[in-house]
Amino acid sequence: MHTNYLNPAIRQLRDQQVRFAPREKKIEQVAQAEKLLGELDPKRTYTYEYVCYRITSFRPDSYPDLKLSGREADHDLRLFVEDVSDAANVAADSMSEPVLTVERLAQEFNVSTKTISRWRRHGLISRRFVMDGRKRVGFLQSSVDRFVEQNQERVRRGSQFSQLTEEERSMIVERARRLARAGACPADVTKRLAEKMNRSAETIRYTLKQFDRDHPDLAVFPENHGPLGMDTKRKIFQQYHRGESVDELAKRFCRTRTSIYRIIAEMRARRIMDLPLDYIPNPVYIRVKSQKVEQRILGAMPPADQAAKKPRLPSGLPPYLASLYEVPLLSRRQEAHLFRKMNYLKFKSSKMRAKLDAEHPKSILMEHIERTYDEAVSTKNQIVRANLRLVVSIAKRHVGPVENFFELVSDGNMSLMRAVEKFDFARGNKFSTYASWAIMKNFARTIPNEHRYHDRFRSSQSEMFATAEDERTDQVEIESSQLQREGQIEKILACLDDREQKIITRRFGLKRGEEPLTLKQVGVELGVTKERIRQIEARALSKLRKAVEEEKIEFPG
Repeated sequence: MHTNYLNPAIRQLRDQQVRFAPREKKIEQVAQAEKLLGELDPKRTYTYEYVCYRITSFRPDSYPDLKLSGREADHDLRLFVEDVSDAANVAADSMSEPVLTVERLAQEFNVSTKTISRWRRHGLISRRFVMDGRKRVGFLQSSVDRFVEQNQERVRRGSQFSQLTEEERSMIVERARRLARAGACPADVTKRLAEKMNRSAETIRYTLKQFDRDHPDLAVFPENHGPLGMDTKRKIFQQYHRGESVDELAKRFCRTRTSIYRIIAEMRARRIMDLPLDYIPNPVYIRVKSQKVEQRILGAMPPADQAAKKPRLPSGLPPYLASLYEVPLLSRRQEAHLFRKMNYLKFKSSKMRAKLDAEHPKSILMEHIERTYDEAVSTKNQIVRANLRLVVSIAKRHVGPVENFFELVSDGNMSLMRAVEKFDFARGNKFSTYASWAIMKNFARTIPNEHRYHDRFRSSQSEMFATAEDERTDQVEIESSQLQREGQIEKILACLDDREQKIITRRFGLKRGEEPLTLKQVGVELGVTKERIRQIEARALSKLRKAVEEEKIEFPG
């Protein structure tokens, strides 16, 4: 029995039919499932109720809301057919049409048994029959005919199969090596050689992979085997979000488009799993069962109880702090609405995230989670903006001769944002009361620490040192700035591929102890022309400028 079902509901249905259904019913349900397989559209979704009814002629009470994609249904129903036919103990010679074994089918189409296994993964439906006293995989003639009709090109390519000679293997390796030296990726090499030598892409790929494994010192693609590291996956994800196409990423990282899409989905799922979705629970959230009730929580904020008065600005505030007073304060009703909305959105995101399979993430579900979380963050920011003036007011009362007012405001803003996360509106308190307590508690902890720090280094000559300007060169600061520059350079160089990094590093002498090289010198070192080096350098510099702008990197003087 198979264990790799994608959906536990189909596996549970399999278990029920294997254990309880009479033999005649098993045979009938296998035929019904195979018929349904021929009608599935991989782009559509199907309810579990529909799938179960088509197989058993009964509508189930379990899983009323469960839906399966066409791909999931196709995968699981093929396993269902094989497992239930196995339990039915059907003799091959009792069938009304011919039953072909794997070997017989391979001989008939002049393909390998491995090709038959691949055909099974692409839709050739197999059953298990009793043959010569033991269970074996077999194929009904009608199932084979239907597969051939729907996959004529795949069958034609497979039928052209013949064993490679040693001469052909050597020719494939040599041509692949020339293409790889010219900068072609494994996917491009495989495709071009398959067309050139009239072989399947899988044959070319397998031949090169086998050669690289057997001859690691002479490998055509020595660094292309094995899974990508997490840093590389993260880099692919970042470049994709900066607007680089999947085709460009596939070419740069020498991977197929399918692999790139899978990596993007994986990293996107990882980012979602790391989202901070802690919320303050409320019984109201669990009782939301309809869109109408949900809309009461997520609807527009209620109007203010009275028209907002123009606030009186404290004296001495810079313009950007004075602008905080233009945001109107929230009424009690508005406060409660926004906190209820923010926490409900996090609650909803958390419930959806619990359904996310990190290994096989669904893009629709991830979009829903991201959209809901973004709305929660937007609501939180709305609350924070309406209360920023509170931070300024408290900071003005705590500033002293030692403290920096703007540092206090920055510290208070962090306390305010933490308070928004922890506030429970259902207790009936005003948020300003809770936030004021949180901000002042933080100031009470940090300000004495600052005093103690300054007192440790206070001396009788402090005033004299404060008025005397030191014009000496600070070697530590110079070295620190140099290290910071090197770190910034390494950070932006990460957006380039290995060849581009090497060219930029050689051309501008970015490594300590190395002098800048000319275009010709770099070309000789890499085995390409001076003009080609110039083209790659121009492209790399363009990428670096874009990376600096997007990352908002500021280099120290």
